[in-house]
Amino acid sequence: MTSGFVSEHTSYSLPEGIVGLKGPVTRPAPGTLPLRGDLAHIALAGRYLAAHYVVPVKRRIGDADVVLKVGMRDDADNGATLPAGSEVELLDIAGNWAWIAVGPDGPSGYVHIGALAAESGA
Repeated sequence: MTSGFVSEHTSYSLPEGIVGLKGPVTRPAPGTLPLRGDLAHIALAGRYLAAHYVVPVKRRIGDADVVLKVGMRDDADNGATLPAGSEVELLDIAGNWAWIAVGPDGPSGYVHIGALAAESGA
């Protein structure tokens, strides 16, 4: 039996057994995979090692296109541009910043929390 978790209509399988790596792994470029040293998307658990894994929450970009930032600063390098209304996965919130990804294969980055559409049912 495979354990899984469903979050806002998205399903990811949780890893079974011990999560670990069997050899060296090339670190992806910033803004690509949803992976940080402290946190990673649950779907990456078998491929990359992080201190914690998160099951994302489905959200949408608000009424304007957004440019993902590779760091939680307005002057951080720009990543991908996501069109208004795009479905994204919310991985973490810190202060006024949200760490989001299009999915486990990226792209990923930071946006101001106000760039996300209001939660449904809120």
